[in-house]
Amino acid sequence: MEVIIKNDYDGVCTESAAIIQEACRHKSSPVLGFPTGKTPLGLYEKLIGFYNQGGIDFASITAFNLDEYVGLEASHPQSFAYYMDNHLFRYVNIKRENVFRLNGQPGNIEEHCRSYEKKIQEVGGIDVQILGIGKNGHIAFNEPGSSLSSRTRLKILTRETVEANKPFFLNEREVPRFCLTMGIGTIVEAKMVLLLAAGKDKAESVARAIEGPVTASIPASALQLHARAIFVIDEAAASGLTNRDYYRWAYESKDRALDPLKIIPTKLKK
Repeated sequence: MEVIIKNDYDGVCTESAAIIQEACRHKSSPVLGFPTGKTPLGLYEKLIGFYNQGGIDFASITAFNLDEYVGLEASHPQSFAYYMDNHLFRYVNIKRENVFRLNGQPGNIEEHCRSYEKKIQEVGGIDVQILGIGKNGHIAFNEPGSSLSSRTRLKILTRETVEANKPFFLNEREVPRFCLTMGIGTIVEAKMVLLLAAGKDKAESVARAIEGPVTASIPASALQLHARAIFVIDEAAASGLTNRDYYRWAYESKDRALDPLKIIPTKLKK
């Protein structure tokens, strides 16, 4: 696991966008997994900027949405399909046939989830799965207690999530109680996982995910077992980390470590 600590949210988004850009340079047809929420908004603005400057070509990118509310059609303003269209996809040259999303109104939920998993496998797996993290350590809609080997499936939203969503709907009856989400097992199969976090309110969940035990109580802690998981966080989100000084040192030393000769004392080189 690599932990990158930036000064602020803008630094988190800039660093994360650069990581994605570099990953896309190394594969002709990269596959990316996209989340929704407040945290990725700045990242998507950076990616749009890269696109406008010719720094990234979305025409070759295949996209998979991370989750979706059950009961909402793709055109609903609170659907995650609508979110991705209006915060990223409509501003870049991604091909619509390369955008895959969970359907909020599937005819058969179990079959739809199996089909989504199959499609991910058919394109060779996800190269970079982008994530946020909840205050309780959840990733996607995998709330505490979710199986660490779970696959794409139906989940019941927590009471807290339902209550928080009420202001976004005309009446309480419209608020979704269920969602479809990639499972933790699905997420950790991505070749790279890139998690963004910013703000003091994420400090506890970040610390438990990075330095605590691997446990279903903190779903994001499963990323400790991933061969290439990168946490990009700001100073506030890093405030609960015991080893934050080491993470800073490791990041600053990263370029030198790529060339072992640079870190061998001069007297030992002869």
